[in-house]
Amino acid sequence: MTTNFIFILADDLGYADLGCYGGREQISPSLDRMAAQGLRMTQSYSNSPVCSPTRFALATGRYQYRLRGAAEEPLTGKFKGSTTVGLPPEQPTMASLLRGAGYRTALIGKWHLGYPPHFGPLLSGYETHFGPLSGGASYFTHLDRFGEVDLYANNEVCMRQGEYLTDLLSNKAIEYVQARGKDRDPFLLSLHYTAPHWPWESRHAPADPPVTGPTMEHLDGGSIHIYHQMIREMDEGIGRLLAALEEAGLSHDTLVIFTSDNGGERFSDNWPLVGGKMDLTEGGIRVPCVAHWPATIAPGALSDQPHLTMDWTATLLAAAKVQPDPASPLDGVSLLPVLDAPNALFPRPMFWRMKYRDQRAMRDGRWKYLKVEEHEYLFDLETDARERANKARQAPERLATMRSAWEAWNQDMAPIPVEATVSPICSLADMPTR
Repeated sequence: MTTNFIFILADDLGYADLGCYGGREQISPSLDRMAAQGLRMTQSYSNSPVCSPTRFALATGRYQYRLRGAAEEPLTGKFKGSTTVGLPPEQPTMASLLRGAGYRTALIGKWHLGYPPHFGPLLSGYETHFGPLSGGASYFTHLDRFGEVDLYANNEVCMRQGEYLTDLLSNKAIEYVQARGKDRDPFLLSLHYTAPHWPWESRHAPADPPVTGPTMEHLDGGSIHIYHQMIREMDEGIGRLLAALEEAGLSHDTLVIFTSDNGGERFSDNWPLVGGKMDLTEGGIRVPCVAHWPATIAPGALSDQPHLTMDWTATLLAAAKVQPDPASPLDGVSLLPVLDAPNALFPRPMFWRMKYRDQRAMRDGRWKYLKVEEHEYLFDLETDARERANKARQAPERLATMRSAWEAWNQDMAPIPVEATVSPICSLADMPTR
């Protein structure tokens, strides 16, 4: 039986925002039920602490640092017309490889990987797209930070002002699943919500006055209550989508993954982790991750397998029995063995770098090496997930070994271009300097 795939990506969701991850508010009944009926991952990491780079990694199954476009964040409308900053159409992607194997492919939601005419979902393996192209747009006016409408249907501007974006994306995804239930074609549905990314607007609480232009980051708006409601509304749509999948008779053979593109921002709950978006501390890169696949995953499963976003790319291709392009070998590692046997853990060294504050990080087993500007840290995450007890002085040999491993890995990555910029959306949590 052919496996279908639905990859649901939230935007800036905190590690502990969901009930199944210890959330303090009951705002995610659908995702909590999905976790109870499937697999919850406790050591899931995003490829980056910011939006675009993680999406490059998910699309390609490779470290985002291998591509020029992934060096820029935020990848905003100032790059419209750029021929260099974006996902190159010639780069093999998860969508293009699956499409080449006979899958129907759709991206419903945020793209954030470059602008037409040189880049876009339809040039990188998706046969259909509905959603914004930039990093953040108003949920009601659909304007980006430059005051331009950023809602597209297959490269054409879509005028749906006044309709709440989260609901638009959920409804489109449900329509897509219903259509696949009729034609029975195998499919990849990438459902990339903008929720709960700013601007802080829920279904019944639009910003007043509306957020447009340079005020798009909405620094003076929002509240924890609106943020929670944004998650509720996304969760509600996911619940309706899963119900539609069941009604179409597709649930048993469909692998559904839910995760976030990076750690949470200002209203999120990352407890017990420190930091958030923009940081290589745990709060910036450890994310919730739930998988549901009745054909393979036993209900109520739990796994402590460390993994990165791009490992899901390798997993989906392996489940579809689709080989990666030999000219573009994957850095991601398939998680299929874990889906079948959650306790069958395997070693998975993982690496990160970030131009903002010259950050670098490596995780290997229970240990994490972190460098922020001139300060180096060594943490035992098994006993100190909050990264408060710096073991660098106690274990200098381990620190040196991990530092050398990071430097060797970094030598295999393209250097960060001098002109690449990163906006300090939020700052690192207070870190001990020694």
